[in-house]
Amino acid sequence: MIVEMKTGAGKTQVNAVVEKAKSLGLGVQMNMGTDKVVVAMLGGNTGQIATDVFAILPGVERVTRIMKPYKLSSREVKKQNTLVQVGGVEIGGDKIVVMAGPCAVESEKQLLEAAKQVKSAGATVLRGGAFKPRTSPFSFQGLQEIGLALLAKAREQTGMPIVTEVVDPHEVTMVAKSADILQVGSRNMQNFTLLTSIGKSGWPVVLKRGFSCTVTEWLTAADYILTEGNPNVILCERGIRTFEDSTRFSLDLSAIPVIKKASHLPVIVDPSHAAGHHDLVPALAKAAVAAGADGLLIEVHPKPAEALVDGLQSLNPAEFTKLMAELRLVAEAVGRKI
Repeated sequence: MIVEMKTGAGKTQVNAVVEKAKSLGLGVQMNMGTDKVVVAMLGGNTGQIATDVFAILPGVERVTRIMKPYKLSSREVKKQNTLVQVGGVEIGGDKIVVMAGPCAVESEKQLLEAAKQVKSAGATVLRGGAFKPRTSPFSFQGLQEIGLALLAKAREQTGMPIVTEVVDPHEVTMVAKSADILQVGSRNMQNFTLLTSIGKSGWPVVLKRGFSCTVTEWLTAADYILTEGNPNVILCERGIRTFEDSTRFSLDLSAIPVIKKASHLPVIVDPSHAAGHHDLVPALAKAAVAAGADGLLIEVHPKPAEALVDGLQSLNPAEFTKLMAELRLVAEAVGRKI
C-alpha cells in the first residue's frame, strides 16, 4: 500500500501518516519526490487494512494498493527514475555507462593493463572478479582477497570506480572496502541473506537476473535490498536459459522496456555472458543500447587467449575500442550519449 501526499504537504501531516502506519504494525519507506512525498507501507497484512484509515488523514491525496508481488521497486511507489551515483558516475540518467574489464582478476599486470585500455576507450567503471563462484569446484575461483587489493590499486591508478562480485553475506563489508559497486551474480539473485546484508550496507549494487528467473522474481529480489533502506540498486539483464543453444544464454532484450515500464530502477545489460562468444558481443551490446539500456557490463581482456576465465566471450582491447565508437553512434540515434 502507498500513501501519496498532496503537493506541499507539511512535515506534521507526513509524520501523522507514518505514526498511523506504525500503530498498525506496518513498516514504512519514505520516497521524497521533487514536489511531493510518497509513503510506502510494508507488511504482510496491508491487504486487511482499509485504505480509508489513511485517506482520511490531512494532507493525503490518494491511497493505492500495490497488487504486484514486488513493491518498492515498482513505478507505483516511485514515478521518477532512480539515479545511482558512484564515484562521479551517474547510472540511470541520459548518459549510458559502460562497465568493462576482465571477468577475473588474474594478476596485477593483467588488471592494470586492462583498466588503462578500457578507460582509454571510454569506459567509466572497471569490472573485475576477485571471487568467482564457478559451476565446477575444480575451476579457478579467483584471487579473492588478493584480487580485492589489486582492484583497489587499479582504482587508485586510474580513478575508475570498481564493480566486483560478492558471494558471502559475511564478506559484504570486506568487499565494499575495495569496491564502489557490489555485484550479485545470477546464481545468487535469490540468496536473500546476501541481499539483506547488501541492503543494510547501503552500498550500490548490480543485481544480475537469475538465468531461470522471471522479471517479477527479479524485481521481488530487488525489494529485499530496497526494504533495508538501500535505494542504490542497478538491475542487470545477462541472458536467461531457454531451449536455444546457439548462444550461451538467450539475451532477453524485451526485459529492458518491461523493466522501464514496471520499475524506477536503472537496468544495464551484460552481453558477454549472454553471447558466450566475442564475435556476438558487439551486436548484442548495440541492440541493448537501442532498446533503452542504461549501461553495459562488458568483458575485456588484454589477451583473451590466455584468460583463466571466459576468454572466449572476452573482447580484446582493439575490439572494445571499435565497439565503443559504434555504440556512440547508436546512443546518439536514440537521443543518448556514452
